[in-house]
Amino acid sequence: MAVAQARGAGLVGERFDGYLGLAVDGGPMLRHQVASVNIRRRALYAQLSASRGVTVQEVGLTAACQLLGTVGVGERYLLSDNVWRVRASGQSAPVPDYCR
Repeated sequence: MAVAQARGAGLVGERFDGYLGLAVDGGPMLRHQVASVNIRRRALYAQLSASRGVTVQEVGLTAACQLLGTVGVGERYLLSDNVWRVRASGQSAPVPDYCR
């Protein structure tokens, strides 16, 4: 299953730290795909952190503010309390306090 399909099916979702997470264990192939996405994100965050003089974690948190805004209705997301949620119809995109 592709990551985009898994996201729509609620198996994976965006996390508060700028990485993709497994909300439900979808098997070894999906774990590998999520890890691949996160490796690419980490490389990008490292590059951006070096050029901006901030930490990789700070770049990830900033990216999360944008990525969480893309969570669609019915998709899962994880905030810093480590509770997976599903965006409901009529609910605005999740925006952690640190994004404001």
